Amino acid sequence: MRMMRSALALGAVLALGLTACGTSTSSETTEPAAPAEDTTSAPAEDTSSPAEESPSESASEEAPADGDVPKGDGSQTIYLVSKGFQHRFWQAVKEGAEQAGEEFGYQVQFVGPQDETQVTEQLNQLKTALDSKPAAIGFAALDSGAASDLLSQIQAANIPIIAFDSGVDSDIPLTTVSTDNTAAAEEAAKHMVELIGGSGQVGLICHDQTSATGKQRCDGFQNWIKDNAPDVTVLEPQVAGAVDLAANTAKSMIQANSELKGIYGTNEAAATGAIQGAKESGADVVVVGFDSGKTQIEAIKAGDQAGAVTQAPVKMGYETVVAAIKAINGQELPKVIDSGFAWYDASNIESPEIAANLYE
Repeated sequence: MRMMRSALALGAVLALGLTACGTSTSSETTEPAAPAEDTTSAPAEDTSSPAEESPSESASEEAPADGDVPKGDGSQTIYLVSKGFQHRFWQAVKEGAEQAGEEFGYQVQFVGPQDETQVTEQLNQLKTALDSKPAAIGFAALDSGAASDLLSQIQAANIPIIAFDSGVDSDIPLTTVSTDNTAAAEEAAKHMVELIGGSGQVGLICHDQTSATGKQRCDGFQNWIKDNAPDVTVLEPQVAGAVDLAANTAKSMIQANSELKGIYGTNEAAATGAIQGAKESGADVVVVGFDSGKTQIEAIKAGDQAGAVTQAPVKMGYETVVAAIKAINGQELPKVIDSGFAWYDASNIESPEIAANLYE
């Protein structure tokens, strides 16, 4: 597996974050509709350039200045519980988290369930994280409400918790490090409408229906088309979080809808399955995806997929650990830290800003 290119090319990863379109306002999450300067404790700082942040260079007995990331001594652990482990996206998040841990002197423990349908497995991992008494916990919720009791226990134990990727249905996390999934899905919808000529049927394969991420990527796509493309009909969304299931779903869509012009998959697995289903059906449909992965990259280069929206997974992992370090040290955090997204297709897939955020 080749992870994020050029051992990160972190400057390009951060550049992508700077192009992001604000924070999500979905009511499904605790991410605020208010501007980012509304904070959990005090005014937000610029979170778009972690590579430029540096630990305080003042004497060790002095508190670090606002914005500096305090150095650890390697004895404290930040425990991240992600929504998955095997997908390349989560491995890229892990890479960024470990980079931040190494840079600032903290141990990082990164776990996740086998796939993004295993809510019970993830809750067990969150309980294990709590029992290990780490300095801080990062959590990407599969089911935003199911972890409420554990989150309360973490809070009672005075362990700071940072949400990442998905919003968490709770006020307990001090911040959420995430892609603005609603805006990213709207970007995918804009391109889909252009690609199919402004009219026709479009299929939607959602990777889940419980996480804030899953809801926002489905709803953002549907709502943008409803509001902006009256001649495009979005079929009833189908849920398929695994590649083989998404492939079968795509084939069923194509067989049942002879006028189908496009399919949108809301994560790597859903998009990969859509590509496979279209190929196996021999249908000429436009496939638009989300995230990256070897299949999508090769399909875009070969012309079998029109394009996709990429997140900045390494930056997401890096920012999550940086936020945890600041929380451990009592520093102020914004309510939301936007980790960025961008559309890519055959025309820009090799550009440094995009290539640094693609993973296989």
